[in-house]
Amino acid sequence: MMINDVHQGITKNKNRKRVGRGVGSGHGKTCGRGHKGAGSRRGHSRRLGFAGGQMPLFRLVAKRGFNNNAFAKKVVAVNIGTLQKHFEDGSEVNPETLKRIGLAKGTYDFIKILGDGELSSKLVIKAHRFSKSALEKIEASGGTAEIIV
Repeated sequence: MMINDVHQGITKNKNRKRVGRGVGSGHGKTCGRGHKGAGSRRGHSRRLGFAGGQMPLFRLVAKRGFNNNAFAKKVVAVNIGTLQKHFEDGSEVNPETLKRIGLAKGTYDFIKILGDGELSSKLVIKAHRFSKSALEKIEASGGTAEIIV
C-alpha cells in the first residue's frame, strides 16, 4: 500500500443515492427494490434481527441458566486513600459530599468504604458499609465511622 492511496476514494460527505432516474443510472425503474414482495412496498421495515429466512442468531443461541445481575444490589466502593486525597482534616464524609465530588455517581443502593490506601487525617465518615481494614485505619487515624441504615 502506498501512503498516497490511503485516503483514495474516501469522501467526507457522501452524495445520497438518487433513485428513479432512468435505466442508465443503474437505480431506475424499481429503484433497487426488486420485483414484488414486502420489501418493494411502501412502509416496509425489517424486524430487528431478521436474517432473511435463515434461522436468526437470537433463536440459534442457547438460552439456558439464570443471571441475577438485574436484581443485584449496586454497591459504590470508595477507598480510604481516595478520601485522603479529597477531604481535609476534620471534615465529614457522607453520601451527599461523595456525590458532589463525583466519587458516588449514578444510582446505587449502598456505599462501601474499603481499606485500600493510607489515612492520616481525622474524618467523620458516614456510609452504609465498611470493610474491616477500613474500620481499623479510620480508628487508627482518630476518625469515626458511622453506619447509615
